[in-house]
Amino acid sequence: MIGIDLEDLTKEYGGTRAVDRLTLSVEPGRVTGFLGPNGAGKSTTMRLVLGLDRPTAGTATVGGRPYAALREPLRTVGALLDPQAAHGSRTALDHLRFLAVSNRIPDRRVDEVLRDTGLATAARRRVRTFSLGMRQRLGIAAALLGDPAVLLLDEPANGLDPEGIVWIRELLRRLAREGRTVLVSSHLMNETATFADHLVVLGRGRLLTDLPMRDFIERHSDARVRVRSGDPARLRAALLTGGYAVTGGDDGRLVVEGAEAAQVGAIAAREGIAILELADERASLEQAYLALTAAETEFAAAAPKGA
Repeated sequence: MIGIDLEDLTKEYGGTRAVDRLTLSVEPGRVTGFLGPNGAGKSTTMRLVLGLDRPTAGTATVGGRPYAALREPLRTVGALLDPQAAHGSRTALDHLRFLAVSNRIPDRRVDEVLRDTGLATAARRRVRTFSLGMRQRLGIAAALLGDPAVLLLDEPANGLDPEGIVWIRELLRRLAREGRTVLVSSHLMNETATFADHLVVLGRGRLLTDLPMRDFIERHSDARVRVRSGDPARLRAALLTGGYAVTGGDDGRLVVEGAEAAQVGAIAAREGIAILELADERASLEQAYLALTAAETEFAAAAPKGA
């Protein structure tokens, strides 16, 4: 099992601290969502892990070793940072063969990743003819080429069509089930919520959160219950008597703030009120993320007048 370890990792550019004493471990066997506003330091952190930038201080290691010390790095770490990285004059097949030869990866593996990413029929086309989604698939194919234990993917769903988004979601889950370390940077909160098991959130280069997805949402949202009954007026009165804040419409559905479903159900049972619908509600990942990072956003548009 190989993971990513950062220890007091710091990177400064001309007096600006892009990554600020970042310490964390990205563990195998789960998909870690890597989140943060623009300018938070996510891409810089990935570049430091991959040896594309040198840290001002601290360390970034993969399986206890710096990336530069890996003899055949594609066999240990696969990465997608820029889908435009492939030379436009090469075919997809040649691009992958070049990478394979440089890391002593057998040629048959090129055919496998082309097939797995849906590019087999486009293998002999020039990369410059590819759409953004196809370039994205080629970048993912390159990341998978060495069958690596660690993957770093920056916005892997960017440019993909709906089928491609479902495909990358299932791919990430499968890779984690196989025991690999998967770090995925994304701005798509609703999509991240479908595949991430764990979340790391940065703000202005600092670590804001390093938590399992469920714990993160619970920590940054208030408990509430949605309930529908045959006698909403009597249920509302009973809940208000119990000290709960209750809102709702004329359709019989009530929202009970600061409560759990078991508590609301117990009150209804005590009063002999039939329950037709009862569910705990939590904020979405997007709502919880925005609540956490509201003060950490460096680039934010002004709110519309009247908002």
